[in-house]
Amino acid sequence: MQAFAQRWIYAALIYFCVAVTLGVVMGASGDHSLFPVHAHLNLLGWVSLTLIGVIYHFFPQAGASRIATVQFWVHNVALVVMMGALTASLKGNPSMGPVLGISSSLMLLTILAFTGNVMVRRA
Repeated sequence: MQAFAQRWIYAALIYFCVAVTLGVVMGASGDHSLFPVHAHLNLLGWVSLTLIGVIYHFFPQAGASRIATVQFWVHNVALVVMMGALTASLKGNPSMGPVLGISSSLMLLTILAFTGNVMVRRA
């Protein structure tokens, strides 16, 4: 597997460990208030990044592009910021709304960039 595809998989594994750890902590404490964070880490971190890595493996022109590199970094920064803002919001800090909105919008842009990148650079 090409290095550009592997980096997505490695990042996905980190999110998987964080999401499972959060799930265990929630289960052990009985406090499931961060369930949305757990779900987003699993879907936008573990699942999405794994699938993107696999798809870029099968579409190497797209995976090796500058767009994919920018997408990788923006996706990961936006996800970390978004999860921090979501955590703060769920714990009673409504001032995180704009941060959550901006980071969510950045996440959408990375997904659109990925989609366009693969569609334009088909094998």
